[in-house]
Amino acid sequence: MLNRIIKRGGPKLPKTDANEPPAVVVGHVSRTAAGCDTSSVPSIEALPLFRDVPAGERQSLFIRKLRLCAVVFDFSDMITLRCAREREVKRRNLAELIDFVQSSSDRLAEPVQEELVRTVATNIFRCLPPAAHENTGSEAAAAAADPEEENVFLDPAWPHLQLVYELLLRYVVSSDTDAKVAKRFIDHAFVLRVLDLFDSGDPREREYLKTILHRIYGKFMVHRPFIRKAISNIFCRFIFETERHSGIGELLEILGSIINGFALPMKEEHKLFLVRVLIPLHKTKPAGVYHHQLAYCTTQFVEKDCKLADTVIRGLLKYWPVTNCQKELLFLGELEEVLETTQPTEFQQCMVPLFKQISRCLNSSHFQVAERALYLWNNDHIVSLTSQNCSIILPIIFEALEKNMQSHWNQAIHGLTTNVLKMFQDMDGDLFEDCQQQYIERTTYQTSAVAY
Repeated sequence: MLNRIIKRGGPKLPKTDANEPPAVVVGHVSRTAAGCDTSSVPSIEALPLFRDVPAGERQSLFIRKLRLCAVVFDFSDMITLRCAREREVKRRNLAELIDFVQSSSDRLAEPVQEELVRTVATNIFRCLPPAAHENTGSEAAAAAADPEEENVFLDPAWPHLQLVYELLLRYVVSSDTDAKVAKRFIDHAFVLRVLDLFDSGDPREREYLKTILHRIYGKFMVHRPFIRKAISNIFCRFIFETERHSGIGELLEILGSIINGFALPMKEEHKLFLVRVLIPLHKTKPAGVYHHQLAYCTTQFVEKDCKLADTVIRGLLKYWPVTNCQKELLFLGELEEVLETTQPTEFQQCMVPLFKQISRCLNSSHFQVAERALYLWNNDHIVSLTSQNCSIILPIIFEALEKNMQSHWNQAIHGLTTNVLKMFQDMDGDLFEDCQQQYIERTTYQTSAVAY
């Protein structure tokens, strides 16, 4: 029995704060506390609208509404008439709180801000349901763990969660929110628990988290090094331990904006992050899920500091896929983006191993890989770099191009290869003839050796 429970796994528990009051949960047994009898939960009574009370009493009413919204419902239970009515009361109050934060000219007092953050925490910091990859007790669950499959989880509590996230977002972005005051409530512990939620299976929740964390990063300068370090830790755990996380793509999107804002000259810690974290992210099995965001980050580094092109290209070559053709297509696309911003000096440092790999791609039996490699020369900047170093590059790839012409099964590859060969012939006719003669001699010798 114990083994069965262990195999099934359990819900993911976010980090908890010993000083935080337990969530009040209506209508079910709380996963974070002991059983909760619905009869013991205080009823949610309707409160007056903000416009119906004097201005001096609105912040007091704001706190009352916040405490009302700290009651958490279980949306998975069969709904009763009373429960439906109370849910709707909470929803309306959350909408009023959002409107008050967004449109009120009154700055929220510190106790009100503290209560607001506490209410948000009570609602969003919860047990995440087990992801598909955590259910390893059956073949169906194992199939669901495939990162390439789209198993979208939609949280039934989203009608309330969305409003709570919107309330937090409006509080963070408000011009009336003083970062020096708010940092007492939105502290490192709060940020760390927000980062834990990025493993949510609901893409709507991850999208809100992405926006909110990005705004926190922009507003609270004191948190910036901590946020970068915490994200780095998530990536390292993902790369070297689990290879399972729902929010890697969203975290990379945030990093793309952060990298874009790096000052020059770039700090050594940022370069180390590229080498130790971003480049190894290419090697994981689910890399295809977040590759677009990852490629944007690596390209941003090269655009910021052209000297990093050699580091990035050699990193791609180190983790180049061997048997996964779809992943190879992604690498070729990223390689073109990096080469587009690579300067001749850095290109010369890595061109020999680079074109040895491209040569292997040219002869791939998967026609899309060969086609994508040939398309590299549709890029004018790559053609320019190739032309400047033709004497080194052509001897490396000439045999691969000739083999395509003679034996590749796909006719479209023949046409593209002909265009590339003609381009090299126009670049340097004498070199082209030398390579052709050496290829003929080499194949003749090999044929003779085999016959002998």
